[in-house]
Amino acid sequence: MENQEQGRQSFSKHLTQSEVKGRIIFFSYTDVAPFFEFQEGRLFFMDVADNLGKTWTFIGTFYANPEVGKYVSIKWPQFSSEKGLKANDEVIFTERPRREGEAPWKKFNVIIKRKIRLFGQDIWGELKV
Repeated sequence: MENQEQGRQSFSKHLTQSEVKGRIIFFSYTDVAPFFEFQEGRLFFMDVADNLGKTWTFIGTFYANPEVGKYVSIKWPQFSSEKGLKANDEVIFTERPRREGEAPWKKFNVIIKRKIRLFGQDIWGELKV
């Protein structure tokens, strides 16, 4: 069976402890540039579907900082708490096509992967919560 996500663009990162605690995730703008046009201070929405089919709306903001450059913050308090996210979890956003009649903002699927240790080996598994 062909992987439906194959060929689609995605961006990902491992969560830090401060991102988990603040229920917010930060990306360098270079990581998300293929998906969003930078406009400092502008809010944007992301419709996101998790691996169980539940949909969420995240709110993002663009920032520019002379020390760190351009970056994006994405707020996801309810998602973060319901999923029980932890530091070092990997978050992967994959763009999905927008269907006619849908809201104009970007649509993504999100997968959360967590590392577990099994028989002395590190194994990354998809979080199914």
